[in-house]
Amino acid sequence: MQFLSEELDTYVTNHSEEEPELLQQLTRETYQKILQPRMLSGHYQGRVLSMISKLVNPKNILEIGTYTGYSALCLAEGLQKKGELHTIDSNEELVDFQRKYFDKSEFGNQIHQHLGNALDIIPKLDNSYDLVFIDADKENYSTYFKLIIDRLNPGGIILSDNVLWSGKILNTSFKKDDTATPALIAYNKLLKDDPRVETVLLPIRDGLTISRKR
Repeated sequence: MQFLSEELDTYVTNHSEEEPELLQQLTRETYQKILQPRMLSGHYQGRVLSMISKLVNPKNILEIGTYTGYSALCLAEGLQKKGELHTIDSNEELVDFQRKYFDKSEFGNQIHQHLGNALDIIPKLDNSYDLVFIDADKENYSTYFKLIIDRLNPGGIILSDNVLWSGKILNTSFKKDDTATPALIAYNKLLKDDPRVETVLLPIRDGLTISRKR
């Protein structure tokens, strides 16, 4: 969903931080070789993720949904020197692609990949987190929140992507096979109502929520 005209969108991007060359390469190869390349965070949102991570300066980051690794590399830019980023994805075919770009970056030793179902993997990770990025199957957003909230450090941040879902969250009725839209509506309400977090929803790309643990 485009909230701004193409001209204004271009202006915003042109007056934000430049996209690193490695991420430009990752984008090009994703569009050449990988299905659904629009799933990439992209230049502008990637710089937003990078800025938030640098402001938080996290020791431990958890990412749920790796895709080709673009957002992980953006988030890693804010890591402490001995910090770690754990990223989870269920697509076995993308593991080597991700690793290639992680190892090309300065953060290769700090990024740890986990292959499989995040619902099974998260409880096995022995960490507390300063920053969490949720960008996976929309039906489980609320479950992911419940799994991580007690392991999020006070003042820690949860970033949730695609929370506007191309505007479909305004729908009052859904197609029978549409499970994502009602799940996101419920998740957005959960973030607004849960007293453990304070939340701001930003109309960036397809919607990005920032939730801070009190």
